[in-house]
Amino acid sequence: MIIKAIILGIIEGLTEFLPVSSTGHLIIANKYLNFTGDFANSFAVIIQVGAIFAVVLYFKDKVFPKFNNKRRMKEYFSLWTKVAVGVIPAVILGLLFDDYIDEHFFNPTTVAMALIFGAVLLLLGEKSQKKVKVVSENHITYKQAFVVGVAQCMALWPGMSRSASTIIGGLFIGFSRKVAAEFSFFLAIPTLIGAAVLKIYKMGLDFTNYEWFILGIGTFISFIVAYFVIAFFMNYIRKRNLSPFAYYRIILGVVVLLVA
Repeated sequence: MIIKAIILGIIEGLTEFLPVSSTGHLIIANKYLNFTGDFANSFAVIIQVGAIFAVVLYFKDKVFPKFNNKRRMKEYFSLWTKVAVGVIPAVILGLLFDDYIDEHFFNPTTVAMALIFGAVLLLLGEKSQKKVKVVSENHITYKQAFVVGVAQCMALWPGMSRSASTIIGGLFIGFSRKVAAEFSFFLAIPTLIGAAVLKIYKMGLDFTNYEWFILGIGTFISFIVAYFVIAFFMNYIRKRNLSPFAYYRIILGVVVLLVA
């Protein structure tokens, strides 16, 4: 079990912030590692907290800035109120459909379909980069934040990817790749923490000591790996487009469908 936790922690860290779906990869990996059931589904969500700690550390100057002047404070308040607005749609739909999604969508076939569908949207979003309107998070409007939040709801379909969904939403309404990715990361903080808390609440903290130990291993590994992936991804999107990730999703989706 420890080896499985390490493998899944690495997969989570590698895929959480790339537009390829961490949950989808974990569902596929769980299938072939013979790690399924309620605990496996909870594990896939809870270890995302490690990746969130990586975001907080990487963007610490924006999460916990030094307020040197009123303008900086105003920008900080504006950014995080927009994040709050963006989280609202996912909170509502997540609470309404969490159990249904767990029962009907946590399987390789639906993940494969989501991977391919998301890839098509990602390629279409790339074409919209010819009409970039927002090059700084300070220029994001509350309406745009809400639209990205609605797009994030596509991630309730395992395999769509929360990162891909929010980045796609941002690209379609004129965000630069950098702004779309950063806002996606900021949205991830409350969204993934909320998802983890919901899973823990539904399980009633009814984990054995050994299960808590396994969760701890997966969370720690995902934190370490995710930090380096964030650094890589932010450097990558400054110079290149997201098409390779879309092609990877298509290939993986087709392979999974053929195997399934």
